[in-house]
Amino acid sequence: MPVSRRGSGSIVLPTGQTMAVHTRTQDEEDLPHATKKTMADHLRKYESVFTLTPQRMRMIVDAFRETLELGLAKPKQTVPMIPTFVFGWPTGQETGDILAVDLGTSYLPLFAAPLIALLSQFAGGTNLRVCLVTLQGEGKFEITQTKYRLTEEQKQEDGQKLFDFCAECLKTFVDTQLADENSGLKIKEGEKLPLGFTFSYPCSQERIDHGELIRWTKGFGAANTEGQDVAAMFRKSLEKYDLPIELTALINDTTGTLIASHYVNPKTKIAVIFGTGCNAAYMERVGDIPKIKNLGIDDEAAMAINCEWGAFDSFEHEHLPRTKYDAIVDDTSNKPGEQAFEKLISGRYLGEILRLVICELIDEGVLFLGQNTYKLEAPYVFDTAFLSLMESDPTDELLMIIGIFTHFFAVETTLAERQFFRALAKLIGRRAARLSACGIAAIVSKMEYLEEGCLVGADGSLYNKYPGFADRVHEGLVDVFGEKGRNIITHHAEDGSGVGSAIIAAMTKIRKDAGLYVNL
Repeated sequence: MPVSRRGSGSIVLPTGQTMAVHTRTQDEEDLPHATKKTMADHLRKYESVFTLTPQRMRMIVDAFRETLELGLAKPKQTVPMIPTFVFGWPTGQETGDILAVDLGTSYLPLFAAPLIALLSQFAGGTNLRVCLVTLQGEGKFEITQTKYRLTEEQKQEDGQKLFDFCAECLKTFVDTQLADENSGLKIKEGEKLPLGFTFSYPCSQERIDHGELIRWTKGFGAANTEGQDVAAMFRKSLEKYDLPIELTALINDTTGTLIASHYVNPKTKIAVIFGTGCNAAYMERVGDIPKIKNLGIDDEAAMAINCEWGAFDSFEHEHLPRTKYDAIVDDTSNKPGEQAFEKLISGRYLGEILRLVICELIDEGVLFLGQNTYKLEAPYVFDTAFLSLMESDPTDELLMIIGIFTHFFAVETTLAERQFFRALAKLIGRRAARLSACGIAAIVSKMEYLEEGCLVGADGSLYNKYPGFADRVHEGLVDVFGEKGRNIITHHAEDGSGVGSAIIAAMTKIRKDAGLYVNL
């Protein structure tokens, strides 16, 4: 095995034995050692780097609110504040069988046992999900679904091939349901089933069944797709497989989460996603969306807004507390300069931030002296799942952390190092939650929800699985607003990409059948 660039490596002796070696390019005395500087000293340095004060949070909230308002006023802004053409809230009385296809909702498994089984089998990723949702009225529903795994190759190859795969999976699902006598799915001759298509990437929309992809996010990069109408591309694939389906609504998963959560609990006014990506949606008065004034929609009508707030502070980097580690993550990403907010808080990047700190300390001669550290050098090998497991390790000796470093990276750790890693994970995770609170606070402030309070439907693997994430968001809201921040309560959201998509498809059909804004 070659010697690592960090000075660690191994050589095979003539006897066949492997001997670890450690080399330096300058005098050992010039480099700091763990014996000279305790891990507690290093932790204090990183505490100052990753801690977000209430004052700084309030400054971020003010800048965030201004950015949201600019996105509503003008097209093609960094945070695009996309009108979704989802008009108003569901009544709770929507009924019927609706199909939903969900492309892009990511999952990041952060908890399971045993540790090795979890982390060797799952590295986080993206599902394609096909659902049959039966809306029963009164906020009730039933759902039948099948998931299909997308490979990394499919995320990068031609866009039309990606949509062909989606249509093929949909055909398999429909054929299976139709063949099952116990299934509730029945299609009459000449009838087309409405379909809600959840496409969880930023799209500009001129109507609800249209969407031009602005940019891929969350590691996707399928060619010949950006700038194209993805609804039209999917329709082409549906026709190829001769499916009796009408694509009624193209939605973002966050918008679906907003509608599904309100369908079940009408006190929900905001929806947020904190997972592999991050986003928010809320309901806006049309009169306060100047950029669509030309459409002639009643000012008092309500329309859901898909914020796409992961792009906040992109390019200029004026407001967010970016560290040098965040800058490296950005510079080495597939979209440098873009999605600045997302890169500080989403599950895709938190593990990489911690890995970069570890590599810095290896370079400084603080960690793993005399050990081969090459396994830690590959970008993104340190999954955010590891941070979750570190924080939740209940043992005095931090055995979970021992397992992570010995099994996945073949390095031994001291108790002091393990305590440092857990504290560092907590710093990075807490910063992500507090920044997430800033985004929620910006919408609450803009919509003046603070006095009356509201529920925030929250979904995504970070929110659902990362220990303490929700509590830290609530703590951040109190730090921004004072005690009144307790009026804003997050809760586990309903299934936005499946049920929410189906509800929106049903709402759209009802609206158009009634002759209301039929061209939108």
